[in-house]
Amino acid sequence: MNCIYLSKSKYCKAKQCNKILWLEKYKSSEAVNVENESALENGTKVGEIAKNYFGKYTNIEFNSDLSKMILDTELQLKNKPNIITEASFNFDNNFCSVDILKNDINGIEIYEVKSSTDIHDIYLDDVSYQYYVLDNLGFNIKSVHIMYINSEYVRNGELELEKLFNIKDITEIAISKQNEIQEKIKEINEYMQKYDNGENEPEKKISMNCFDPYECAYCNYCTKALPKNNVFDIRKMQKSKKFKLFNEGKISFEDILYEDINEKYLEQIDFELNDKEPKIEKDKIRDFLDTLSYPLYFLDFETFQQAIPEYDGVSPYMQIPFQYSLHYIEEENGKLQHKEFLAEAGIDPRRTLAESLVKDIPKNVCVTAYNMSFEKSVIKKLAEAYPDLSEHLLNIRNNIKDLMIPFKERYYYCKAMQGSYSIKYVLPALFPNDPELDYHNLPVVHNGGEASYAYSDLVNHTKEEQDEIRNGLLVYCGLDTLAMVKVWEKLKEVANIINI
Repeated sequence: MNCIYLSKSKYCKAKQCNKILWLEKYKSSEAVNVENESALENGTKVGEIAKNYFGKYTNIEFNSDLSKMILDTELQLKNKPNIITEASFNFDNNFCSVDILKNDINGIEIYEVKSSTDIHDIYLDDVSYQYYVLDNLGFNIKSVHIMYINSEYVRNGELELEKLFNIKDITEIAISKQNEIQEKIKEINEYMQKYDNGENEPEKKISMNCFDPYECAYCNYCTKALPKNNVFDIRKMQKSKKFKLFNEGKISFEDILYEDINEKYLEQIDFELNDKEPKIEKDKIRDFLDTLSYPLYFLDFETFQQAIPEYDGVSPYMQIPFQYSLHYIEEENGKLQHKEFLAEAGIDPRRTLAESLVKDIPKNVCVTAYNMSFEKSVIKKLAEAYPDLSEHLLNIRNNIKDLMIPFKERYYYCKAMQGSYSIKYVLPALFPNDPELDYHNLPVVHNGGEASYAYSDLVNHTKEEQDEIRNGLLVYCGLDTLAMVKVWEKLKEVANIINI
């Protein structure tokens, strides 16, 4: 019998990197949480909805005593034909639970449910491992499938599971992988036995496997020996290019300084190594500022996504806006004013948000956004959903200017931006040590991912908790547009423009 007790998740982790299993056993405290709360919630919802795909089913309840789940499964397998969810099996210390198992007198069908809109290679390994376990237990496996989200589905009325999910038969692939799985299980056991005392840590060179198919929770641990300012600190460079340089021994910024790479990468390196003064191209900044006019509006949306659309007209993973912040100045030397919107919990927020937006932003005014492609795409979807508001919405959309341009194009660049033009880097670079503009000082919500999860999870909280979370959302989104105002003012200052 194999000495290592494997589950399908552990098998897939070992497919990514054997050392993950060793680290989980002996260095678990070094793990960094790389999970996305919204993604986890979506995955759970998809799994629960999918159980209804074939109609009535019997669920094997989770039990920390896995033998209880296996016994419960054995009992249900006798009730043919039936549908069993989370059916659990063990062969030679290799355990798996099958998301959906169709069981009849002629054999069984395996369905693995994924919340993704595509099929990835690791999913094939996952399902093939399940085939391995059940096949070795002597089951007649008729077919193996992956059930995943159809991104083209648009909800209209009751949820239509046969349209929401795509199903791919991967039986032949699963069969073709059986020898590979057997060898991999043997390799995992030998690996863990070799380093089983926890003191002799296995050596493993970092590689693309640190990020593919998932970002590893132990990346920080495995890269702790890298020097400060190394190749992986270069912003926007493809990971494959970074690893190519790394594998050539070009690791530190000094090693890369004379490489034939993108000018912006070299600029980041140059500024870091030589501690250069900020680069400010005043004429180009002035030209950009000349494209803005009063009344001047600063707009930012917050959105969330649903793998299972809850509202009509919504597709899986569509960006659904639930909040915006709007700072604005009516005229030159005018007072900075602010408006905001935050939808109630548990409703489709789009209509009320769209109505509020056209009330708050007049036609034909200059609107700024930071990375305007996002705001423009949100407004376009709103215009498509609500034809009676589309003219005004599209007018707003067509008058949006992107405040990110001076930083993306490097008209303004300094060492503290670390090669990034994200406002989360630009803002502290322009206003170091300003507590008013520090996202870390915010209550409850500190980034967009937290905002999305906080809103989608509001209905699960008490009234008092909801009030606290809503306040956190308003403060966070309000800082996003206040930050844009501060950035605009800084651009005027460095370009020596008192007023525009």
